Amino acid sequence: MKLNFSYKSRKETIDGLKNTDLDLLIIGGGITGAGVAIQAAKAGAKVGLLEMQDFAEGTSSRSTKLVHGGIRYLKTFDVGVVSDTVKERAVVQGIAPHIPKPFPMLLPIYDTPDQTFDMFSVKIAMDLYDRLAGVEASQYANYTIDRDEVLQREPGLKSDKLLGAGVYLDYVNNDARLVIENIKGAVALGGLMASRVKAVNVSHNADGKIDGVTAQDVLSGEEFDVNAKLVINTTGPWSSKFLGLDDKNGENGQVIRPTKGVHLVVDESVLSVPQPTYSDSGAGDGRMIFVVPREGKTYFGTTDTDYTGDYTHPTVEQDDVDYLLKAINNRFPEANITLDDIEASWAGIRPLLGSNAGSDYNGGGANTGKVSDESFNNLIATVAKFNNGEVEREDVEKSISALKQSSGEKEVSASQVSRGSSLDVGEDGLITLSGGKITDYRKMAAGAMELITKTLKDKFNVEIKDIDSTKLQVSGGHFDPTNVEKTLGFYTNLAIGKGIPEDEAKDLANRFGSNMGRVVLYVDDVDVAPGLTLADTISLHYSIDSEMTLTPVDYLLRRTNFVLFHEDKLMEKKDAIIDEMARVLGWSADEKQKQTDELNDLIAETRLDSLKNK
Repeated sequence: MKLNFSYKSRKETIDGLKNTDLDLLIIGGGITGAGVAIQAAKAGAKVGLLEMQDFAEGTSSRSTKLVHGGIRYLKTFDVGVVSDTVKERAVVQGIAPHIPKPFPMLLPIYDTPDQTFDMFSVKIAMDLYDRLAGVEASQYANYTIDRDEVLQREPGLKSDKLLGAGVYLDYVNNDARLVIENIKGAVALGGLMASRVKAVNVSHNADGKIDGVTAQDVLSGEEFDVNAKLVINTTGPWSSKFLGLDDKNGENGQVIRPTKGVHLVVDESVLSVPQPTYSDSGAGDGRMIFVVPREGKTYFGTTDTDYTGDYTHPTVEQDDVDYLLKAINNRFPEANITLDDIEASWAGIRPLLGSNAGSDYNGGGANTGKVSDESFNNLIATVAKFNNGEVEREDVEKSISALKQSSGEKEVSASQVSRGSSLDVGEDGLITLSGGKITDYRKMAAGAMELITKTLKDKFNVEIKDIDSTKLQVSGGHFDPTNVEKTLGFYTNLAIGKGIPEDEAKDLANRFGSNMGRVVLYVDDVDVAPGLTLADTISLHYSIDSEMTLTPVDYLLRRTNFVLFHEDKLMEKKDAIIDEMARVLGWSADEKQKQTDELNDLIAETRLDSLKNK
């Protein structure tokens, strides 16, 4: 069955939101809200979701684009976090097998005072990491390499005081596509998902309990009421702002401390790395930098600075660029990367909990995360006993949790459903799910659903099903996660059989997964658009019809990676994309010009034209 989730179905969705007494209304369509939506819809709840921008337009399309195993927590040997995260990473790969892809990470080790690990401690840490992840006996088991092999792999890496490196499993991710596939999954299960609809006020019943919101269709300006038994706030950085609309909440909900993270993109000819690399910044600030190869480009980041600007439009500043260029040129001294080499960039706001003092995303900031020698030696002794079968895994976890370190991160409180997240209920019944990170999204949603299921039954006599969300595959992910390569090869051949060249067919298969059967049907239904390939044309049409793609920015930045990683193709094809969208969506000349201007402004911003032209 073809999923109708488009400009054509949008009015029907809004009518549904107006006329349905929902069991659950979700405010916020990033990864957290999307995760709650698909689980609630699967459980049989009447569920609606409002997102004031495009789905994933905020934080959830602006991450480091990894589903990683709590790498920063290796610095402090925080086993609780690492254990949870590596398990959850495997779950995410199982429910969205076409999105996260395994890609071992290189961790170079230097003989410098500010170095997080030495060659001995990194092996201990990686062995523990693999054991927790359950990959110690697989092809992805960690290993160390000596200095010479590091430099053979990455000749451009700084050689001075280089000792060697660790290599361990990580996953690259497509963050915005993970969101849209969860949203599409919720729609297919009957959920009412609306983008560009903003909650402008909250409403209460005679008992002072929250029973819905007043919403505004951002496209038409129309305001309307949405009624629901329960409302959950999953607005990420906006969590505190949304709470401000609710005068009966009683200040229940975490204060959000937003921080900004910036990433820069260069062509692989400027900086070539064979695999993701995770290194101390070299600035003596206890922070670490990711360098990730992707689609012919290399991107690196991230910064982590407190943010007080416009949440809807965080931008890359000169200070951000200066910091990252200094760090990358320190680690790759022959690259000599300058501002002019940057082809694209992105800035995102992280919704960190204000109570989470050790909140630096990649483990730095004021806290170096160093552990005492006594604690570390105790850990090594316990791990050795564990390997000899003398103690249980719980003993290892206890010894690690007891490490005297200075992460500043609080222990998991009763309200948390994963480390760094919080689930709170206001006096009027408003539920707020805040904090967390992409890797934990499914687990956070499951924690919220336990509360939602119980509350619906106890207070409204509404029974919904208990579901196993660890097996709830998202749209596009309906295939065997242990057989990804072969399955995606099958979908690639499906497109090749329709006359699409292999490289483009492979790209489509990786983007759409098990939806490829629907995507290739467009070959028989549409004419190849002027200036586009057959693959471009069917991808665009499917995205318009089934992914609520309403603007060229939606398509070129969040449904695909053209803006970030394909500058050459972008400049060739953007006008043809706009022309085809204008034709399909029936834009006037004025609307077409408006959409063109918005796309061109975005491209100029991501290329950092304003900084380059100073």
